[in-house]
Amino acid sequence: MTVIRRYQVNIISFLRIIKALIVSQYALMLEYRAEIALWALSGLLPLIMLSIWSQINTDVTSYLQNIDLTKYFMSAFIVRQFTAVWVIISFEEDNLKGLISPYLIQPVNPFWRYLSSHIAEQLTRVPIVILICMLIYFVSPNMIWLPNIATLLLSLITIFGAFLIRFLLHWNFAMMCFWTDRASGIERLLLIPYLFLSGLVAPLELYPETLYKLANLTPFPIILSFPAKILAGQAVNVLNGFLIITFWVLFLTVTSTILWRLGVRHYSSMGA
Repeated sequence: MTVIRRYQVNIISFLRIIKALIVSQYALMLEYRAEIALWALSGLLPLIMLSIWSQINTDVTSYLQNIDLTKYFMSAFIVRQFTAVWVIISFEEDNLKGLISPYLIQPVNPFWRYLSSHIAEQLTRVPIVILICMLIYFVSPNMIWLPNIATLLLSLITIFGAFLIRFLLHWNFAMMCFWTDRASGIERLLLIPYLFLSGLVAPLELYPETLYKLANLTPFPIILSFPAKILAGQAVNVLNGFLIITFWVLFLTVTSTILWRLGVRHYSSMGA
């Protein structure tokens, strides 16, 4: 068997494993669809912020006169639904239950198990989010619009990229579970910069220049603001956005790999 053929077989085998993981996790998530529906409803903060900003006199800032707040915050709501991440909590629970040890001896890195679980959960959200959008349409038709095919495809790609960055970011911090039994508190700390630096509570252009520049040095704007603007059909630098997505994915992949190896080494040295 040639080297190329061996790689092809390995890739096909790996893809089959990932498919099996997603299918099994999807079946599991269907059993919790009522709970997932409640999670989806809990993500209405962007719509609440829309009602607040809509009441502000547009003379306060010229920026509000140049954007469609309805489309932006509605897009932010949709993006947030499909970039939800809870891997720190899941990893901590598995660590406390002693499930990490059997995961480590399996042929697939546990990373793919947690990633497939998140993807499966997002797939179960699709009909729920569609239903919510339909209900919003009946209440306020002007809040719902149909993007063209190109915008929709570009939005799907950027939303997945945003999800991947957020997942990798949380995965990095999940490695703290190898050194402490209570790493879930880190997730609550991550929520604070996410709320204020991602564009969730307000478009970032409304921020003071210093804070705006600071936000763009973090991965948070690319997690929500960038895909939301694309979905809303607003002007963005798409090429620059994809370069930033690529940078953060590569950077967080490298750091998480280093932390994983250090964590597993410490976990093994502790006799776990």
